[in-house]
Amino acid sequence: MMIVIGGRESSNTRKLFDISKKNCPVTYHIETFEDLPQEKTYNKIGITAGASTPGSIIEEVVKAMSENLKNEESFAELFEQYESKTLNNGDIIDGKIVEVRNNEVIVDLGGFKYNGQLAADQLTDDPSLKPSDVVKEGDTIKVYVVGVNDGEGKVVLSRKKLVAMESWNKIKAAYEEGKILEGKIIKAVKGGVIALTEGAQVFIPARQASGRFVQDLQSLVGTTVNYKIIEIDERRRRVIGSVRVIIEAERKEREDKFWADAEVGKKYQGTVKSLTSFGAFVDIGGVDGLVHISELSWNKIKHPSEVVKEGDVLDVYIKDLNAETKKISLGFKKIEDNPWTIAQSKINLGDTVKCKIVRMMPFGAFAEIMPNVDGLIHISQIADRRIGKPEDVLTIGEEVEAKVTDLNWDEKKISLSIRALIPVPEKEEAVEELPAEPQKAETLVYSTDPDVEVEEEIEIEPAEEIEEPAAEVEEAIEVEPEEAADAE
Repeated sequence: MMIVIGGRESSNTRKLFDISKKNCPVTYHIETFEDLPQEKTYNKIGITAGASTPGSIIEEVVKAMSENLKNEESFAELFEQYESKTLNNGDIIDGKIVEVRNNEVIVDLGGFKYNGQLAADQLTDDPSLKPSDVVKEGDTIKVYVVGVNDGEGKVVLSRKKLVAMESWNKIKAAYEEGKILEGKIIKAVKGGVIALTEGAQVFIPARQASGRFVQDLQSLVGTTVNYKIIEIDERRRRVIGSVRVIIEAERKEREDKFWADAEVGKKYQGTVKSLTSFGAFVDIGGVDGLVHISELSWNKIKHPSEVVKEGDVLDVYIKDLNAETKKISLGFKKIEDNPWTIAQSKINLGDTVKCKIVRMMPFGAFAEIMPNVDGLIHISQIADRRIGKPEDVLTIGEEVEAKVTDLNWDEKKISLSIRALIPVPEKEEAVEELPAEPQKAETLVYSTDPDVEVEEEIEIEPAEEIEEPAAEVEEAIEVEPEEAADAE
């Protein structure tokens, strides 16, 4: 005999009755224990009830039937065993995976008349996972009963809801204790991202998702982050987390440690974080220091990118620091790479060096002896003659040889001379001339009487040569004897 308990107007109960009638001809539909049939004894009696049938009515029917039970076993005890297998919404039970499908998992609920259905979206919150990625046949799983439909023979289960309930308690405990949680970013939403931690979804606002502003939140999806719960709304079951608070706390700890040990001259290995027109900012362990562009290279550069790029690891040292303003000036150039240090080991006083004219000044020309080491050729040392300006002899880019005439390494000054390398022309040997013997002058006649001869010897001392104009004088005083009388 089969007994179906439930209201006459209940479609669910009527459907149960029809199904029972097909399988067991002796089936009765009753509303209360008073409707029980008074007939002969049956060896087996089945009982079922509609989903909406009150439990008190079922108990009354069971009690009435137990009084009429003829065998040794109590019908109430049998019903109690059956009742223990009855599922209700909200029950949490253990089940066994009997089949894994593409979009759901079938669960054996341990003796209950129906298997449970666990949809893929109720198995995990991670949309990237398939059911086969989470469970396999034979696994034991704890599930939450979402709904039981006897009419359709269907039990709807959820693993996600159960995990969320368990995770909620863990989340609350973590919030109260200030614990750090780990979560995977599963999706980007308006104003932030969602992190999944042990089945619980935690909203992380955009401004709290990183230590720095993130333009594209989608780039965070799939990453695993550490965060803290900063707010809980129990009524709405809303949880807000923050990655930023952890990063800032860690940064503060590193900064405190750095400033406790920092001193000028201390060396660090740092990472280039960003470049500007005036230098490179380098992370040296939780704090950033600036390597000025002049400190990046001994050579002259226009931009730091000529020497370094973001992500490069540099060996630097502290040149200067200010604990109040938190400013750190870093050095990068090595003393041994200083071109003047190298020059000091190669250039000596008196050396002849090849150099290139690089710029002109009114007082001389600067020549590059080696990269970043220039010497001055004073205007008086450019040529072996007087010149008006260096450009009269030299041109920019011209290569010349010059002699090192002075060195001042402290002031980084080198004096050069081209003139010192110009050979001096040989002078003609002077011939020593003996003094000339006194010469006798010719006899000059200064008398008007032709019969009188007057002779006078005039001695001429050796003297400078008489230039040609003297010939003119001699010609001017030449007088003929015949004209002498008239001349007088």
